[in-house]
Amino acid sequence: MRARSSSGRRRISVVTGLLSLGVLLAGIGHGQDLIDDEIPPGIVINDSFSVEMVLTPVTVRSNGEFVAGLEDKRFTLFVDEREIPIESFESGPTAPLSLIVLQDLSGSMGNLGKLDTSRRAIEHFFDRSLAADEFALASFAGGTTEVEVPFTADMETLRESIGLWQGWGTTALYDAVAWLPQLSIAGRRARRAAILITDGVDNDSAFLPKEASEIVRQAKLPVYVLGLESHVDRNPYDDTFRYDDLLRLLARASGGRYYSIHQADEVDAACAAILSELRHQYVLGFSVTGVEPEAYHDIRVEVRHRGQSRIEHRPGYQGSLPAAATGQ
Repeated sequence: MRARSSSGRRRISVVTGLLSLGVLLAGIGHGQDLIDDEIPPGIVINDSFSVEMVLTPVTVRSNGEFVAGLEDKRFTLFVDEREIPIESFESGPTAPLSLIVLQDLSGSMGNLGKLDTSRRAIEHFFDRSLAADEFALASFAGGTTEVEVPFTADMETLRESIGLWQGWGTTALYDAVAWLPQLSIAGRRARRAAILITDGVDNDSAFLPKEASEIVRQAKLPVYVLGLESHVDRNPYDDTFRYDDLLRLLARASGGRYYSIHQADEVDAACAAILSELRHQYVLGFSVTGVEPEAYHDIRVEVRHRGQSRIEHRPGYQGSLPAAATGQ
């Protein structure tokens, strides 16, 4: 699969077509203080969806430690402050994971050992994978986003692919990020996430960062960003933002986290933190009708647990109303 970035409008229309088919409807919207809810110009959302599920990953911590073993009856889910039945529930550290890696292969990534650091990060997840986990590899460079390996558990194929990586061409980072909703739809596990590895130097995108972030909000999965040191402090096309700020924006828009990597050995701690969070997530699911015009809906989760707990989850989703709210 190749996705070319000849124009922003063309790229937007492809993603919109996917949405109108009802493939995907929920964005994970941390950081609303950084992003408003206005859909970028040119994105038209069709209101004829089939019933879909919104998956809400939740982590529970007490005294800095993950709280495991909670049953579904301890969770209460609210959408727009209305209690909604939890229709699916997944927990436990052995629940399988669908993880897609979106790797920057532009020319700047060929310097300073960045691709070696990228391989080190990905091998961390491979080495600690469970039998039922699945991985997919996608890369972008020269205005093209390519799925190199579709979702698979075949480690030999995955390792061979990352061993062939070389840096080349320009960087259309935000165009590639906008394709995550499409790239992720083949994942078959309730626990899903994407790892974006880049130095953040974008010099070829048709999309603006905000437009890419809005589209990522409609994905089913959080995006964890490993930002490798670029030695370029500011985006030459938009002096308002530092590169770190832009990457942090993309991560928060999806409900993921951003990690700034300055030295190769820092990647191990970042990957360990990401994997630990994913393994300890509870995944709550509820159905939506798919028949109303899309809007942003707030999500709130309460957990009955002894002592003080810190609960983290997506603050909302972009889509139609919960089926329970309409009696469907």
